[in-house]
Amino acid sequence: MEKQRSFSLKPTRLLVFSFTITSSVVFFTFFTIWVIKSTPSVRQETHFQFNGSSLSLGLRSVTVQALSTFSGNFSATGEKKSFLIDAHYRRLENGSGLASISVFGGLQRKEDGPGVPVDGGGKGDFLRMQESVPEISSEKIELPSSKRSADKRIRATSSEKIEVSNSKKVEQRRVKDCDLTNGRWVYDESYPLYINGSCPFIDEGFNCKGNGRMDKNYMKWRWQPQDCEIPRFNATKMLELIRGKRLVFVGDSINRNQWESMLCMLMGAIRDPKRVYETHGRRITKEKGNYSFKFVDYKCTVEYYVTHFLVHESKARLGQKRVQTLRIDSIDRGTSRWRGADILVFNTAHWWSHYKTKAGINYYQEGNQVHPRLDVSTAFRRALMTWASWVDRHVNPRKTQVFFRSSSPSHFRGGQWNSGGHCLEATQPLNETSSIGYTEKNIIAEQVIKRMKTPVTFLNITNLSGYRIDGHPSIYGGKSGKRSSSSIQDCSHWCLPGVPDTWNEICVANGGALMGGMQPPQRGDFWRKRTFGGFLLGQVGSRGSWRGERRHG
Repeated sequence: MEKQRSFSLKPTRLLVFSFTITSSVVFFTFFTIWVIKSTPSVRQETHFQFNGSSLSLGLRSVTVQALSTFSGNFSATGEKKSFLIDAHYRRLENGSGLASISVFGGLQRKEDGPGVPVDGGGKGDFLRMQESVPEISSEKIELPSSKRSADKRIRATSSEKIEVSNSKKVEQRRVKDCDLTNGRWVYDESYPLYINGSCPFIDEGFNCKGNGRMDKNYMKWRWQPQDCEIPRFNATKMLELIRGKRLVFVGDSINRNQWESMLCMLMGAIRDPKRVYETHGRRITKEKGNYSFKFVDYKCTVEYYVTHFLVHESKARLGQKRVQTLRIDSIDRGTSRWRGADILVFNTAHWWSHYKTKAGINYYQEGNQVHPRLDVSTAFRRALMTWASWVDRHVNPRKTQVFFRSSSPSHFRGGQWNSGGHCLEATQPLNETSSIGYTEKNIIAEQVIKRMKTPVTFLNITNLSGYRIDGHPSIYGGKSGKRSSSSIQDCSHWCLPGVPDTWNEICVANGGALMGGMQPPQRGDFWRKRTFGGFLLGQVGSRGSWRGERRHG
């Protein structure tokens, strides 16, 4: 009886099981058909053309390629709006005269379009970039407009094609592999990043506009690498990245120049200036060299500590008198202030061209010995080795990221700073920098950094700064009533806003994990690719030295 009941239930179970399987197959079939229809296997292309009345391009074709669900052709018309293409790109030159730019990734600013050379010719390294792009309307594409570029126009002499692709299969040169030293300065109306009146931290020596300089073009040049884009500085993002951290600049007055630039750039995100203050109540002047500014809302500090050589300036007895010496085997006495910083930006170079350091007679000291004569290059190398040893012993690379900035070029013409050298007439960047070359100090610095255990980012700004003869204070390094003599000009430091802003943009762009970017460079990778902070900067150019730097700071 029990066996028969069991036998009668089997067909019912089989029916339920068959129904379940059939339903599953049907559902899976419909789902597969839906996925295939909604995800085409062939990349679609969307072509749009800019035919705005203010464009002198004639026709500018932009091709967007994406593994997505839209397709179609349309023309862009309407109001004049500039748009940002936020991506890394490669510029290619072809035989037809068209400049082709392949772009991948997200959308980012790209203003390196056609233009006319400054000064009407020459090598055409510098372009005045102004653009006006019509607003784009489409069924399924929206390109954000940029407020800062709304009034700009493009002066163009050729056609240009831009290709945008999200496909990872297309091999492109990424920013981390870009040679930032190879590029040009382009005129950009959206610059500067701040104005003198918005920043209370520019000291008199760098406040060229406040000291009577009337031209403003020196503030509006933006460095454009040939094969990539330097992201525009975002003060709010930067402050978030250094929240609760210490950003410390250590070096001579050129580093103070860069430090003041950073303060001004960060102030763009501060609504209440009273929420930023110097922790000791000090006012920025040339006479003092130790400052720590607190950004209260972000619990971070941006600090500067002066040291001309990174090693100890001392005195020693020589015969019957005491003389000034430079202890190239002993680190500067201010190291206690540097310790514990999350980001350290070092430099030294400006003072190594001084007469006493160049002559090297009874000046360099090691232990109790004062060298009767020592070559400045040898002394510079030993001093940097002393600095490197301190970094390797006292800096934790897991906590602290270290930068070393290359030498900043001077542009004295007709003499040195104290013998009639000048740069007053310069109002445009140079078309070439062959006379400056790559200084011996930079080569020595790279060689020392190569041997360090601690990863150090070598911030190479020498070549790109070499073009900017127009960016120095010249006679505008002080109020007109305080100028001792118009024959003494400052062609070493930089006006603010100005060139040091670009240094900081580059520094932040390759800031590593501590500043929210890529992982800090590993020692092997750093020298295998000769990069700093992820950017390839290995082309050092011709070797040479630059003389005639002004001594104050």
